[in-house]
Order: sequence, then structure tokens, then C-alpha cells
Amino acid sequence: MKAVAVKKRKGWFQKEIPFHLMLLPAVIITFIFKYIPFVGITMAFEDYTPLKRLFDQKWVGLDNYKYLFSLPGFGSVIWNTIFIAVMKLVGNLIFPVLVALLLNEIRARHFKKTVQTVLYLPHFISWAALAGIFIDILSPSGGIVNQLLSAVGLKPVFFLGNSAVFPYTMAVTDIWKELGWGTIVYLAAITGIDPTYYEAARMDGAGRFKQVLYVTIPSILPMILLMMVLSVGNVLQAGFEQVFNLYSPQVYSTGDIIDTYVYRIGVIEAKFDLATAVGLFKSGISFVLIIMGYKLADKLAGYKVF
Repeated sequence: MKAVAVKKRKGWFQKEIPFHLMLLPAVIITFIFKYIPFVGITMAFEDYTPLKRLFDQKWVGLDNYKYLFSLPGFGSVIWNTIFIAVMKLVGNLIFPVLVALLLNEIRARHFKKTVQTVLYLPHFISWAALAGIFIDILSPSGGIVNQLLSAVGLKPVFFLGNSAVFPYTMAVTDIWKELGWGTIVYLAAITGIDPTYYEAARMDGAGRFKQVLYVTIPSILPMILLMMVLSVGNVLQAGFEQVFNLYSPQVYSTGDIIDTYVYRIGVIEAKFDLATAVGLFKSGISFVLIIMGYKLADKLAGYKVF
């Protein structure tokens, strides 16, 4: 029996080794670019200068954090990040679900596929390209959006230069960009629903709306919760590429987020220790939020990711 068990293990290993070899380059790349840089975290607790080696720096403990939290603008940076990120998180949970439910009700197959394709396309366009498009579209002078507002008797809005409007502009444009991509997950979840549930609902006299309300939505609720859990960890990820390409000093008071703040003090001002401290702070908060999200999903719906 022992010889048979050893032979089975050997056969399993020979069968699985090609897949492990395929995975090996990705593991090596991840280790090089994700794990080795962990050593640089020590800069968050040092008075770092590029003239010395990493482990020869002066150790200052939590002084960098004390300095950061004493800065007058750091609190607003954290608030801006949370405010913009939460708007994006909520919008990217609600609107893809609504669009997926609406698309699922469309019976014209070719029209449905066309709409899906049009909605998916923006996800594959980088913010560097989209920024130029939105700058033209949202221009207060010649932009098509303000032309439409003027046509109905409203005053032009400086979407990218008005600090009161800028955060909402970031949320709306991000939701528009990711709307089609988010619907993919929910459409896949809807197609996996057992058709007999709908047949039973029809036999009980449920119309299309009640079928959606009492069959479709409860069936995809675990997937909605999963997406929510995966998104919770991104509460401090307000979208560096988007904000960096669209913001200006005019909207720093409401549009400056942690990532753009790190870029300015770390790259432009070369304060690497402070930038590392901010990045480590954000990572720590995100880790805690992910754990809380997992606990919440398990408590509300008995859904476990692991």
C-alpha cells in the first residue's frame, strides 16, 4: 500500500510540474518587484538621504509620522482621498448592478451585444488619453457639456477648475469609465442562476419586475458582497492616474489625494522618507479595511472568500 501511495504521489507531481513551471516566471517577477522592495519600508522610520546606504541612515522612529500629521494640509489630503474613493466605490457597485439587470432584460441579442461592447471600451483606454478628451469635453468655454448647459439656460461650470465640483467630476468620470467592465461580473452571475427559480416564480404569478426583485437580486447578492469586500481595501485608492492627469493647483484643496501628495513630496521634492511613511500608512489602513470587509461579508451573508 505504501508503494502504491508513493507511486500515486509521484504521478501527481509529474502531472502538475508543467503548471508549476508555467507559474514560476510570474512568481519570480512578483518576488523581485513586490517583495524585495519591502526592504525600502525602513525609510519611513529614517532620516533618509541618498548619500548613505539604506541601513546606514539615521533612525528616527515615528518622527516622520509626527511631522506628517502636524502638516496643515495632510488632514485634508486624507479626507479628499476617502471622499473621492467612497463615491467611486459606491457608484461602481450600484450602477454596474443596475446596468447588468437592464441588459439581462434585453431580448434583442445583437442590440445587447452592441451596448455591451460600447460600455466595455472605455475601460481599455488609459487615463492619459482620456484626460485630454475630458479636458476638451468639460471645457468651460468650448466644451460640449457646457454648450448643452448654456442651451438650456444654465451657467457654464468649470468642472476641472472649480474645487467644489472637482471631486464629483472625478467620481462620475471614473464610474463612466469602469461601468461596462463592472457589468461583466454581474452578468456572468446572472447567467449562472438556475432557470427553474424563474419558472417557479412565474407559476406563483410573479411578473418580470418581481422576478428581478425576488430571484435575480438575491441570487447575485453573494457576488455583490464579494465585489464590495474586494473594493473596501481600495478606500484609500482614489485613482492616481485619473487625478494626476486632470487636477491642477486650483483644486488642491479638494482634489489632492494621498497618491498625488506622495508623488509631489517623494518625486518632486525628493523627500523619500516622508513619501514612504505616507505609503506605509495607506497600506496599513487598507489592510485593516480588507479584514473588516471579510468579516462583514461573512456576518451579513455567510459568504467567505477563503
